[in-house]
Amino acid sequence: MYAVIKTGGKQYKVAIGEKLKVEQIPADVDSQIVLEEVLMIADGEQVVVGAPLVSGATVKATVVSHGRGEKIRIFKMRRRKHYQKHQGHRQNYTEIRIDAISK
Repeated sequence: MYAVIKTGGKQYKVAIGEKLKVEQIPADVDSQIVLEEVLMIADGEQVVVGAPLVSGATVKATVVSHGRGEKIRIFKMRRRKHYQKHQGHRQNYTEIRIDAISK
């Protein structure tokens, strides 16, 4: 059984027991969260697709940890103008573990 959920402006295909990193969610570590934006649920041959969401479907997950991703380096330069700019960015994330998928 798997589901397609939407969180943080992105879509993820999840199954029970999976761990994944999503955009930061304001929740404490080891707390349970309920993701209600479920786009699709598949259970064997039975597939339920929402328009756009599956009504009454939820995905329960546990917050495992919070962290920061790899550093992305930004370098801007204008040739022949003696202009160079360095910048870096590290995106915050929340690691969650999928506990249950309900229709």
